[in-house]
Amino acid sequence: MNDRSCPLCEMNEILDHPGRHECVTCGHEWDAAVEEAAEASSRIVKDAYGNVLADGDVVAMIKDLKLKGSSEVLKVGTKSKPIRLVDGDHEISCRMDGMAIGLKACFVKKVMH
Repeated sequence: MNDRSCPLCEMNEILDHPGRHECVTCGHEWDAAVEEAAEASSRIVKDAYGNVLADGDVVAMIKDLKLKGSSEVLKVGTKSKPIRLVDGDHEISCRMDGMAIGLKACFVKKVMH
């Protein structure tokens, strides 16, 4: 395996094929040229459905998610206040149900206005 990670599930078990890559974990395939271009530009964060997220977007939960360290659960459909993209394991910083939280983009969808 290598130091690359899947843009969809972020796992690092990647198969290299001529001109493309494939994730062993989720089966997602992408062009090698697209990956090289993405590495050259700034980081792109996508929601669970592949929509590109930006600062100020509003997102909604796509599944119930128990918050670590508490008994709180974010329910499906819970909407955030405008988000802020951050570096690190949790790409999204926002407020939901009056709490400041960090979320992984794979658990949310962009709310279209």
